[in-house]
Amino acid sequence: MSDRSRDLRTAIEQSGYYPEVVADAVGSALAGESCVSFLVHHEPTIDERDEVRRHVTVLVLTPTRLILAHTDEHAPDDLMPAPYTSSSTEAVALTAVRSVMVNRIVANPASYAGGGDTRLGCHEAVLTIGWGAVGRIDLEPAGCSDPECEADHGYTGVLNA
Repeated sequence: MSDRSRDLRTAIEQSGYYPEVVADAVGSALAGESCVSFLVHHEPTIDERDEVRRHVTVLVLTPTRLILAHTDEHAPDDLMPAPYTSSSTEAVALTAVRSVMVNRIVANPASYAGGGDTRLGCHEAVLTIGWGAVGRIDLEPAGCSDPECEADHGYTGVLNA
């Protein structure tokens, strides 16, 4: 297994988004572990004041962990009088990963070349990784089939963990 830390650093620098800040956050989370693979995703957005705000997400696969690092850009506010960034990192043990889902979007599927190369004709891919960090419960009032019934049947729902 080769260490791709230099390639990761280059990709962070090429994103152009505060590379020293992002690299420092990612490097701290790596804690000396080698980088097996990575993804750097820089996405500028426009906020409610029509200002461009940037954020970057970095995913790093190590031999034992998946590291998720996210850095956001913020305008001056009551907390800080100057523009600032905030970075958060999470390290997930690979043994904790429960599921991995890839949703691919292909435009003009009739002319899709196929061949196993996802770069050919795949316009968007969404990666969803589940490790139990977020749970959700959807509740709604329970009922019965009797249209005249006025009893409280409690709630019914779905728990997604």
